[in-house]
Amino acid sequence: MRYYIIAGEASGDLHGSNLVKQILKKDSAAEIRAWGGDLMEAAGAEVVKHYRDLAFMGFAEVIMNLRTILGNIKECKKDIENYKPDAVILVDYPGFNLRIAEFVKTLGIKVYYYISPQIWAWKKGRVHKIAKFTDKIYTILPFEKAFFKKYGYDVEYVGHPLLDAIENRDTSENRKAEIRKEFGISEKPVVAILPGSRKQEIGVMLPIMLQQIKNFPDFQFVLAAAPSFDLSYFDPFLKEFPSLKVIPNRTYDLLTISHAAMVTSGTATLETALFKVPEVVCYKANAISYHIAKRIVDIKYISLVNLIMDEEVVTELIQGDLNEKLLKQELGKLLHESPERQEMINKFEVLINTLGSGGASEKTAKLLIDDLTNA
Repeated sequence: MRYYIIAGEASGDLHGSNLVKQILKKDSAAEIRAWGGDLMEAAGAEVVKHYRDLAFMGFAEVIMNLRTILGNIKECKKDIENYKPDAVILVDYPGFNLRIAEFVKTLGIKVYYYISPQIWAWKKGRVHKIAKFTDKIYTILPFEKAFFKKYGYDVEYVGHPLLDAIENRDTSENRKAEIRKEFGISEKPVVAILPGSRKQEIGVMLPIMLQQIKNFPDFQFVLAAAPSFDLSYFDPFLKEFPSLKVIPNRTYDLLTISHAAMVTSGTATLETALFKVPEVVCYKANAISYHIAKRIVDIKYISLVNLIMDEEVVTELIQGDLNEKLLKQELGKLLHESPERQEMINKFEVLINTLGSGGASEKTAKLLIDDLTNA
């Protein structure tokens, strides 16, 4: 069968790549065309558009890049129409993917949503649109099944795919020593900096994060660069902070050796928690985008860790609170053995148990192939 997968961000590329692997295992005749990234391509999909050309963050940024976004939507619709897949699989990325879903249904092609958009946070009315234009929805957060049920829709909870990506990784002391040696990292405790994958957010938050290098000289700060990110972007920062190490496309290896972390809000907050690395969550947006979001987003927390646990497990420094003074204070609590540090690690154990067993990618591939076969 022919599959068309659309992922518009780095996290979608990761989860999409694991889904591609499982589809190819279960359908030996599968042909997969995709909008995604390097990981999906390496897994066996023909990637025709890279997510780095799609990622626009915030309301103001979307408006400024509206012509490009609309052009991408038009291009994607035409490509699907020409390719004639048996199924279109959408991975999160709702602003783009919901428009595609509506169009694809007019072609009589099956539409599957893997990793439902976070409509429980804002635009709850979208629940009806998603249900109308998709054949099946596969959710990854424990509370999402109950959310959809409230609106009369039954969805499949498949578990969180990050468990697939992280399980069975070697975190032994020998492996940690190998990673340190490979990257030339000293024996100082490591503080990971995960600034996100978009230049818009990195440009705002990274300068504040880097000031902590001056505040904690007994620690080695290491920055994780997103896949396919242009490393020359970091050159000005390296001139100011020559001790900073930048590691591209090896976030999990970095988290394996990390003592603590500063993390931009997003999937990385959950990844960091699954490695049981104490973290401070950081978020600062364009002022216009932030004030619009504040009025329409209906959630208590912005990090996945706190949302899943429904309590403040990790500190969130948002907008004006993300400054050098407060970040120093909150990071400092996690760098030495303290009640705050140990309590956070204990809560991460509870979080992992809450998410359950892995296998999300395999379950999803089986469910959608069975649905296609029995259609």
